[in-house]
Amino acid sequence: MKNTKQKILVVGGAGYIGSHMVRQLVNARYDVVILDNLSTGRRRLVQGDDFVQGDLGDPALLSRLFGTHIFDAVMHFAAFSQVGESMNQPLEYYRNNLAETIFLLDAMMRHGVRRFIFSSTAAVYGEPMAIPITEEHPCMPTNPYGNTKLAVERMLVDCDAAHGLKFTALRYFNAAGADECGEIGEMHDPETHLIPIILKAASGQIDHIRVFGTDYPTADGTCIRDYVHVNDLAQAHLLALDALLAGGESNVYNLGSSNGFSVKEVIGKVEAITGKRLPVVDASRRPGDPAILIASSEKIKQELGWNPVYNDLETIIRTAWDWHLKQ
Repeated sequence: MKNTKQKILVVGGAGYIGSHMVRQLVNARYDVVILDNLSTGRRRLVQGDDFVQGDLGDPALLSRLFGTHIFDAVMHFAAFSQVGESMNQPLEYYRNNLAETIFLLDAMMRHGVRRFIFSSTAAVYGEPMAIPITEEHPCMPTNPYGNTKLAVERMLVDCDAAHGLKFTALRYFNAAGADECGEIGEMHDPETHLIPIILKAASGQIDHIRVFGTDYPTADGTCIRDYVHVNDLAQAHLLALDALLAGGESNVYNLGSSNGFSVKEVIGKVEAITGKRLPVVDASRRPGDPAILIASSEKIKQELGWNPVYNDLETIIRTAWDWHLKQ
């Protein structure tokens, strides 16, 4: 049982991954404060009443928040995360993902908060030189989204050296699925993630699925991705938090299933689960999309004991489909 006096600030706690994280923190008896500007998050996904609506770009708000609460750690999920959008709006991504994180870290340093969990991404690796991708793989992002995440990681290393900030950066691959309680799940507007888009087609909300690129060097010509259940992601964050609070050093971990599925394979699995034949339209590749991304997550399994529970594609899709039907 955790010390109920340990207080955690979850930035972006009304979003998809953040809301699942908050649920696990509350269940683990942490005291949780949520900060979210609701630009992409949803207030109804938030568990608990200690919610502050506000923006990381507001230093005065951050000063009040850190002056009111004594936080043991901060968890940061408040980033823009669409590869294609980042190609078209790079400055927005640098402002939100990098510049506003500077405001957050500055507030932390001024108020003596030295534990930080960072939601990073496999996009920091770019086009992989070897599969599966380990944490030692060179970081060469191919899009502004990955560039901003890598810039924050490097900033954290510098803050550790200068200020003793201990951090864990968790580089996840494709988050998917939903909590089995059915109360929280993936909800974006517009929706750009593959599995919820396919589920929208299965429920008749959209009339077709666009497949971006059918000429990749893969067995069926479509991109291959590694899907990891959002609850397994949250569990990994909880293990990383426990390690930091116990005095652990800064570290970086991949989070994935170590299995890859092509776009066409995912569509086929959804068709099998829902019993629906789905219309597919082929489209050109999107800039910045690598052909194959599959993680090696052996490091976090060995060092922190991460043991994914929802580690097959069918379970991921079924939980997402159950959530989708309730909406």
